[in-house]
Amino acid sequence: MRTFLFATAALVGVTAISPPARAVGCLSGAAAGALAGHMAGHGVWGAIGGCIAGHVWHKHQKQLREQDLQNQSAYDARRRAIDPSYRSPWEQAP
Repeated sequence: MRTFLFATAALVGVTAISPPARAVGCLSGAAAGALAGHMAGHGVWGAIGGCIAGHVWHKHQKQLREQDLQNQSAYDARRRAIDPSYRSPWEQAP
């Protein structure tokens, strides 16, 4: 229990003084990986693998969202070419 409290305090201290990182998805992936790794007896390796997997998954989701926006824009452009009075359902009302 003492080790857990010390590790938590160290993590909070490092997080408080460190600049923000661009490791989106790493903490949630590391937590899940550490839990799975702990069950298998390899908590640190699970956390490292979970961090990598969480980061890659987040990048993949970001690319899918960007592709969806491009598809919506292309669809709107095609519809406006056919019907100039077309209003996109994704645009907010004025």
